[in-house]
Amino acid sequence: MSAGKILVVDDDPQIRRVMKATLVSQGYEVIEARTGENGLELASREAPNLVLLDMNMPGMDGLETCRALRAFSDVPVIVLTVRNSEKDKVAALDAGGDDYVTKPFGIEELLARIRAALRRSSASPEGGPRNFSAPGLEIDFETRRVRAQGKDVRLTPKEFDLLRHLVAHAGKPVSHRELLQAVWGPDYGDEPEYLRVFINQVRKKIEANPARPKFILTEPWVGYRFAG
Repeated sequence: MSAGKILVVDDDPQIRRVMKATLVSQGYEVIEARTGENGLELASREAPNLVLLDMNMPGMDGLETCRALRAFSDVPVIVLTVRNSEKDKVAALDAGGDDYVTKPFGIEELLARIRAALRRSSASPEGGPRNFSAPGLEIDFETRRVRAQGKDVRLTPKEFDLLRHLVAHAGKPVSHRELLQAVWGPDYGDEPEYLRVFINQVRKKIEANPARPKFILTEPWVGYRFAG
């Protein structure tokens, strides 16, 4: 039985070969694309469980590919990049990536990131609120449906998990580290750029005025608080 279907999008054939051999040895089914355009086609047709996406490709690069992918899919995306600046990492997350790994990377680190992403994307909610309703925002946590300002809102899995954890602790400040470990896993805690990007994305989708949020408030030097 396959551990999951993974789409590898990278223009380097040697990297694709190594990735495929490694992933197949771990029980994953692997499909490959050498361009962003081909990756989008395969993602639409094959419905992978996870995408490994190289940021630096000729033609349609990884950022463009990720943005286009997010128009029709919520599949977890791990961006692979040689760029290590915070600006580049934020750009990868802002384009719709769920996580990033900097090249060169250790195979064990990559496999751990893959397992964490697949585990969280397939997890069903345990405990916590079943729904939330307030003027301007309705959330059904069982169906993962969100309506803001009377319109259906589409959140990525990570965005939804972040919102769910904040609502479950409504009225209480939640630290950066707690949010990172609750949403990305216990190996995280020192990636503040993840939260900045994802909090901004969720605010844009659920707040009537993201610049003056009503629901997701910043707790300076601590974290965030849901005030619904």
